[in-house]
Amino acid sequence: MRTGEKLGIMIRILLAEDDDSMRAYLSRALEKSGYEVVAVANGAQAVPHIDTDNFDLLLTDIVMPEMDGIELAQHAASAAPDMRIMFITGFAAVTLRAGQAVPQAKVLSKPFHLRELVLEVERMFGTESLTGLT
Repeated sequence: MRTGEKLGIMIRILLAEDDDSMRAYLSRALEKSGYEVVAVANGAQAVPHIDTDNFDLLLTDIVMPEMDGIELAQHAASAAPDMRIMFITGFAAVTLRAGQAVPQAKVLSKPFHLRELVLEVERMFGTESLTGLT
């Protein structure tokens, strides 16, 4: 099984990040690692994708305009309960709030190395890949 796949199917990631350069950087890195990425600039733009498409992972910044990552994750947990959630944030204070609001989510604090992000994503789907469970 290659990185970026579960059960031979490419893992799809919805990335919500308001910083243009960070969004492009993360998208490129995840795509190079074999993941399919749909990237949007904020939570409000992510909602229609969650409501109409299937993603394996929501990777979202927490602090964003219009709709923050916590609100987005709560919507995702309701609309797509099988989707995994990972927060990325540079604000320590919101990390605790995110963990309380969406306890099943992983939180990755900025700054992080791209390899760390890819390893965390691999860990989230590694058990499924090894056991063949969905």
